[in-house]
Amino acid sequence: MEKNRTMVTEFILLGFCLGPRIHIILFGLFSLFYAFTLLGNGLILGLIWLDSRLHTPMYFFLSHLAIVDIAYACNTVPRMLVNLLKPDQPISFAGCMTQTFLFLTFALTECLLLVVMSYDRYVAICHPLRYSVIMNWTGCIILMVTSWACGSLLALVHVVLILRLPFCGPHEINHFFCEILSVLKLACADTWLNQVVIFVACVFILVGPLCLVLVSYTRILFAILRIQSGEGRRKAFSTCSSHLCVVGLFFGSAIVMYMAPKSRHPEEQQKILSLFYSLFNPMLNPMIYSLRNADVRSALKRAMCKESHSQLE
Repeated sequence: MEKNRTMVTEFILLGFCLGPRIHIILFGLFSLFYAFTLLGNGLILGLIWLDSRLHTPMYFFLSHLAIVDIAYACNTVPRMLVNLLKPDQPISFAGCMTQTFLFLTFALTECLLLVVMSYDRYVAICHPLRYSVIMNWTGCIILMVTSWACGSLLALVHVVLILRLPFCGPHEINHFFCEILSVLKLACADTWLNQVVIFVACVFILVGPLCLVLVSYTRILFAILRIQSGEGRRKAFSTCSSHLCVVGLFFGSAIVMYMAPKSRHPEEQQKILSLFYSLFNPMLNPMIYSLRNADVRSALKRAMCKESHSQLE
């Protein structure tokens, strides 16, 4: 009997339970968003890599945010597009667990990365004379490696706790990817330990970092108000407001999804909120930074002028 309880080898992702015509429309729309996500974040990475003026800690962290956004999209969107055309296409148990692990890794890493970016802006605005000393390259690399390592290890803990559970059916996941809460609903055992670990992780990886970000930006706000130069205040506000837009989109959707009381249709709510993680946020982030950041716009203009000049030659 115990052997039969653990013989589930694949799952069916139900995705969006809509008609075939709506699926075709969503396929075209999400494909367009996916292309914009890859192009936008790829452009950010390319500009940071090619323009030496962007070789600073701030843009070093921004490049890793772009990498996380590309990874988010590549982890979930292709499978979602396949399911829109072939709803009965199964995903293997190993593939499902891999997708869950990667999604959690990128989500947790982005939480920590946004805290690091807020600290970078705090030091730059509140302690400008000590910025190069505090945010040296060794420290930046350590912060980045720590963010990725902590995200990966915490994601591994969640997946190991899932693997200890038996899955005996049903094997249909009411989601467009192997989201952890939706997977746990299919377990044939008590998932209280998983739920407790998820709640604790939310407190330390969502609420804790969000509080640190808010403290950083509260102090940044007071520092900006003390700046005498109007141009200096404008530039500081522009840089920090773009970061706050990203923070609001990411933490807002995450807290509503994992910590807010469930609605009458939690599965549909989770699908919509998950779209913010996997598609909308990764697509909007480069647009927010490129449209609101003068340095990125200048780097793009220089790259375009250089390209046109080389073509004329």
